[in-house]
Amino acid sequence: MPRVLVVDDEPSILSVLGTLLKAQSHEVTPARSGEAALALMQQQSFDLLISDIRMGAMDGMQLLRQVRREHPNMAVILLTAYGTVETAVEAMKEGAFDYVTKPFKVDELLITVQRALQYQNLLSENVALKEELAGRYQFENIVAESVGMRKVCEMIERVAPTDTTVLVLGESGTGKELVAKAIHAHSTRKTKNFLPINCAALPEPLLESEMFGHVKGAFTGATVNKEGLFEAANGGTIFLDEIGSMPLSIQAKLLRVLQDKEVRRVGSTENIPVNVRVLAATNDRLEDLIAKGRFREDLYYRFSVITIQIPPLRERPEDVLPLVKHILRRELGKDKPLPTLDPDVQRILESYPWPGNVRELENAIRHALTFAGSNQITKDVLPAKIADVSIHGATPVGPALPFEDFRGKSLKSFLRKKEQEYLGSVISSMGGDKEKAAKALKISLATLYRKIPLDEE
Repeated sequence: MPRVLVVDDEPSILSVLGTLLKAQSHEVTPARSGEAALALMQQQSFDLLISDIRMGAMDGMQLLRQVRREHPNMAVILLTAYGTVETAVEAMKEGAFDYVTKPFKVDELLITVQRALQYQNLLSENVALKEELAGRYQFENIVAESVGMRKVCEMIERVAPTDTTVLVLGESGTGKELVAKAIHAHSTRKTKNFLPINCAALPEPLLESEMFGHVKGAFTGATVNKEGLFEAANGGTIFLDEIGSMPLSIQAKLLRVLQDKEVRRVGSTENIPVNVRVLAATNDRLEDLIAKGRFREDLYYRFSVITIQIPPLRERPEDVLPLVKHILRRELGKDKPLPTLDPDVQRILESYPWPGNVRELENAIRHALTFAGSNQITKDVLPAKIADVSIHGATPVGPALPFEDFRGKSLKSFLRKKEQEYLGSVISSMGGDKEKAAKALKISLATLYRKIPLDEE
């Protein structure tokens, strides 16, 4: 039932309007002055305000301006017995929905009220839609200001309600497990278990036992029956991280599980039905592993029906500062005030190539919080290799070079020396990977090789 606040200093007008609007199934609240109306709006919400213009100390125009400041989404209709074009124009400029003169025609007034309420409903729906769109990319622990990460979140929304196997690709530290958790959290399996396992962290026999379970006596130390992660995750989701490191023998068994929806414990002859959604992730190029005979092609096609590629942090600098705020809030808790970032720090963080991606950024912020002595994070509390990055293009900031080193040499020689130092620093920050360094520098690999000294090769 729409709630309408009617304001007029004439009791007869309040009575007539109340009768008309209640007959249209509206909930009507009367007020004899603008001050009384504002007091009522502090206590409850209304969908529509109908107010006379000429009243006592606070007239309708003043009330309209106050309502626009405090309740900007409320529709307002103004009434007056002194209708002029100038008054109508002023009312519309101040944000009134419409303007009706006294004596009004009942049908005309009711149509205006209906239009105003429809407008209010559309406005409310628009606000709700904006909130939904704003929240669409706010999955837990995922910051998505960049176009690339918004696409990731759109993919999560699309695939989450399905039971399709998903392969998440991305460099180390980009947050592949967070994406997998978001898929699970927005799926129909969200009330069941989400069980992750790092395929690179366990030797082959232990990995097989962890995934599929074993029976008593299957191997030395197997003193009791043990269910594997596929059984424990029944009805839920299992996340296989670093799947490119999975031994071929286990890949074959995993393929059978995906095909038959059954697992067989190590040492058993019994097949156990399982209902599990499988998500996988890797920072390897599985096509290269297939070519080298280290990954099964048929298993690859099982996983690559739907792939989600997470861009590295260096390709989405607009995510860096929102990520910093997110990390600070997580580290400090929701009640503590967040420290501010010195402008130089902001520019350094946005220009640094982040070879370790979000994980490296998290470590850098923890480091800064440990050494920050005030409520501001400055350059001197950042890790050294990040603090030494210039705010103009990631140039190392080192000690001044002795003049004797360049006595008699040209500016070209000096710039060549500094360029080589910079290239060496970037290559080092990429763990020696020249291809990644070339991408970070936005030059070709051939150009990088031409520029680096021979001893760097």
